[in-house]
Parts: sequence; C-alpha cells; structure tokens
Amino acid sequence: MAEAFLLLEDGSLFKGKSLGKIGTTSGELCFNTGMTGYQEIYTDPSYFGQIVVNTNAHIGNYGTIGADNESAQVKISGMICNEFSVTYSRLTADASLQTYLESAGTVGIYGIDTRALVQHIRNKGAMNAVISSESGEIDFLRQKLKQTPSMDGLELASKVSTSEPYFVGDAENPLRVAVLDLGVKQNILLNLASRGAYCKVFPAKTSFEEMEKFKPNGYFISNGPGDPAAMDYAVKTVKEVLNANKTLFGICLGHQLLARSVGISTYKMHHGHRGLNHPIKNLITGQCEITSQNHGFGISEFDVAKSDAVTPTHVNLNDNSIEGIKVKDKKAFSVQYHPESSPGPHDSRYLFDDFVKMMQS
Repeated sequence: MAEAFLLLEDGSLFKGKSLGKIGTTSGELCFNTGMTGYQEIYTDPSYFGQIVVNTNAHIGNYGTIGADNESAQVKISGMICNEFSVTYSRLTADASLQTYLESAGTVGIYGIDTRALVQHIRNKGAMNAVISSESGEIDFLRQKLKQTPSMDGLELASKVSTSEPYFVGDAENPLRVAVLDLGVKQNILLNLASRGAYCKVFPAKTSFEEMEKFKPNGYFISNGPGDPAAMDYAVKTVKEVLNANKTLFGICLGHQLLARSVGISTYKMHHGHRGLNHPIKNLITGQCEITSQNHGFGISEFDVAKSDAVTPTHVNLNDNSIEGIKVKDKKAFSVQYHPESSPGPHDSRYLFDDFVKMMQS
C-alpha cells in the first residue's frame, strides 16, 4: 500500500498507509464506535460528506456482501481505521473490503493511532479533514481543506435523495406510507414493508400535495445528512402534514425536522452520537433501550422543556439529550436514533409497530 496522509482542520497531521482508491478526499471527521457493520455504515446516506473513523481495531476481516448495503452505493467521503484486512473469512462474502472501496472510488487511510485520533475529536470537537494518498505536501493538503465546506448550514439531503419516486412492498397491502426520502436506509423501508405497508418513496423536495395523490395512511420522514436548519423546504412539508392531521413518524433527520416544524430549534453537537450501544430511556414505559445512532445535530432540550407543542418521550442516558418527541393532539412522533438498526440491537423496532397501529386507528 502507498503512503497516505491525514490533515485535520486544526493542523494535526497523521501519516499512514492508503486503502481503497489512490486519491484525495475531504469532509467532516466523525467516529463510529460499532464493532461490526462497517459496510452498512459506509452505505448509510446519513454519512454523506463525512470521513468515518472506525474505533474497532480490525476492519475488513469479514469482507463485503451485497445484502449488507443500506443504499445503492458507498456514501462516505473517506474512511480511517487502525488495522485494515485485505483478506476475509466469511465464505458468503462477494469481495474484500479493499476491492469494494476501490470500486466505489473511496479514499482511505489505515495504520494510524485511531485511539489518539478519537480522543482528539472527542476533546476538540468535530472538524473537517483531508486524506491523500497522492501527495503529502502540506500546502496541497491545506488547499484541499480550505475548499471543504462546513457541515454547519449545509443542505445535503437533496443530493442523496432519489431522483424519481419508487415503490417498496406489496401493492395489495392495506396500508400506504408516503416516504419523504432525505437519505433513507433500505432497512427502514424493509421494516415498514414487513409490517404490511406499501411504501412510495418520494424525492426530498416533493410537495405535500403531490404525496397526497398517493392517498397514504401515513407519512414517514427519513434520516439523512446535513444541517436541518438549512432545510426550510422540508420543514414546510412537515408543517403541512401536521396541519392536515395526518399520521407521521420521523427518524433522525426526520426527528429534527418535526421539531423545527413546531418551533423547536436544532443545534450542531460537539462531536455527535455514532455507534451501536447508546442507552436510551423510554419516558413513557420507564424502560431502557440499547440503540444504534448516527447524528451530528440534535434538538434543543431547553426548547422542548418550555414547549406547549410536544411531549418528550425518549432521553439519552449518556448526556440527557432529547431522543424522542410526540406532538400533542396530533398523531405524530419521532426519534433521534435508528430503530431499524442494521447494524445494531433490535430493542427499538417496536416503534414501527406503534406507527402501524397509529395508522390503523
């Protein structure tokens, strides 16, 4: 493998070896603490524009397989890990992770101290970075870094959304769900379809009027990348769904947009939540759930506390951030985490059942 270099926005420089495609890439640096599921992470549209640091020491050891994709292609801007395996042990795998990332045109670096890098991000906060296996010249890396926009204020959902509507599920199913695709994961759609929903997936900027032509029983507002504060078009759509008293369920970015639609602000987190073992308390049942998470923005707990529009339903036990809300006097609710998991525990999949029951009622 060729030499590769990682330069952070604050000037920190790491030297390692290249993985994936030889080239140069940049984006916001973030870390995921999951021990498995690297392929699902790399194909999750919510990671668009980001360079992912894997905290697990060994990456690539079980190869890749088509069934593990959460979207049609790799969405991350770049990948960083400690030990990278070009061989794999899973007999059913289609290819090595190296072949997979190289074919996708993904640039990465390995052989660096990821423990030190993660501690740095955790202390200093999320920041942009550049990876290059083409050049280690500092001026070259700095120039590439200057060209990388801040995630704060960046609208990205429309860049990963479908360009044309499509269907998931059996057309004979009794329930119809209009899915606003802001970067939806495949396993969210499969969870809906497996519960008897016939889904029509719409592009991000589709109007409420256009989606209503499908005559849905409910609306789903998906996960996705970017800053919710830069998505007035989606906030407008969510407001119209609420004003029409339709059933609505939002996940991750959808949760943030639902909050903004009822006057609750969002903010950029210090370094976000990304991993498979985040503890959440369900404030309705009093039970704890272990959840899969991937978000760099959150909703204001101060606004929620003084809001007459929503009731908090879930809270993060690590930092007390609000992870679930229900709109009062409406059939609308959302969560910040990922109940579909993929990867991760299935503690929270009951939320899809709740959505179905809410549509049926």
